[in-house]
Amino acid sequence: MSKKDNGAALILAYLNEKNRPYSAQDVFCNLQKQHGLGKTAVVKAMEHLALEGKIKEKTYGKQKIYFADQAQFKDVNDADLKTMDVQISELSTEVQSLTQTCRHLEAELKELSSSLTTEEMTSEIKALKAECSRYKTRLEKIKSAANHVTPEEKDKVYKERTVYVKEWKKRKRLASDMINAILEGYPKSKKEFLDEVGVETDEDCKVAVPNT
Repeated sequence: MSKKDNGAALILAYLNEKNRPYSAQDVFCNLQKQHGLGKTAVVKAMEHLALEGKIKEKTYGKQKIYFADQAQFKDVNDADLKTMDVQISELSTEVQSLTQTCRHLEAELKELSSSLTTEEMTSEIKALKAECSRYKTRLEKIKSAANHVTPEEKDKVYKERTVYVKEWKKRKRLASDMINAILEGYPKSKKEFLDEVGVETDEDCKVAVPNT
């Protein structure tokens, strides 16, 4: 079969499959990318098919429209149309279900793709075990050490802790007073205000001011 005959066969099969009117430009645009048909070849092939009676041709002004010969298709009665409507509805439902399933699978695949591989997990576990071993050794050394903190050092730490806790309470009180003053003229709730200005409270961070 020559390239010309092959192009005509492709066009004929396409028009019969779609069974709707097309211009030569439409057919060229729809088939050119996949089959590499030239526009001139498409125009000549469609004119030749029309002359042979394999497709039908209608002229509207300066434009020619081509479509499949309807004689090759069997008549469809009302019962057949209703059956087709039911099939279309069932297939549409199936397509929606499959589309939803595909979305779930794509999301699952994306999550799995971002997870560590078995080899990476094995390496990570090995590194964590080694780190735990080092900390255990260090902890044992600390526990076995005698008088490693002098009373003076311990007293200094407690005094510094007292200073820092007092400062923490002072700043927290000042911040609370400022926020309450602003809230007197703020139209929304305290939580909305804190979220808007980006303030994180001790409660958000799950910490509490220690007793002095």
